[in-house]
Amino acid sequence: MQTVTGLFDTREQARTAIEDLERAGIASDKISLVGSSKPETEAGDGAAAGAGVGVLAGGAGGLLAGLGLIAIPGIGPVVAAGWLAAMAAGAAAGGVAGGLVGALAGAGVSKDEAELYTEGVRRGGVLVAVQTDSADAAAIRSILVSNGAVDISARRDAYFSDPDAPAEEFPERRRAPYR
Repeated sequence: MQTVTGLFDTREQARTAIEDLERAGIASDKISLVGSSKPETEAGDGAAAGAGVGVLAGGAGGLLAGLGLIAIPGIGPVVAAGWLAAMAAGAAAGGVAGGLVGALAGAGVSKDEAELYTEGVRRGGVLVAVQTDSADAAAIRSILVSNGAVDISARRDAYFSDPDAPAEEFPERRRAPYR
């Protein structure tokens, strides 16, 4: 089993990617989503969680129906669903630092990439992670890329050059060359 990941700048991109994955026959229980609970447009604090869930849950997919709000150390409240969310929440509840980094690393993502994905979520991005066998990995990567997954290597440079910029302000929109 391996994990294929994609970081998206917008909730709409992530929602569409999840719907496409489900249409391609990927089971909902193999897909996870973790995204900031902050709305992409300005709203009051009370609206943040509802707006985050509402925008993502617009699809009819099985995963999207199970969205919830959890707190991850270093990120804060996030909208999350799926196996990765359960791992990250479990790590957070157990007092493990870097709940999302640890969950991703435990799922086979390199620590360096796990830290980048976590930073992307902290800045407002949405992470989609899929558990799969090698036979389906290329098709899953293709679906994520075709829906706008960012080039995480290029994003690393952008994060270091502007440590406070939210995800949607990055000018590069290259497709992710998955390894």
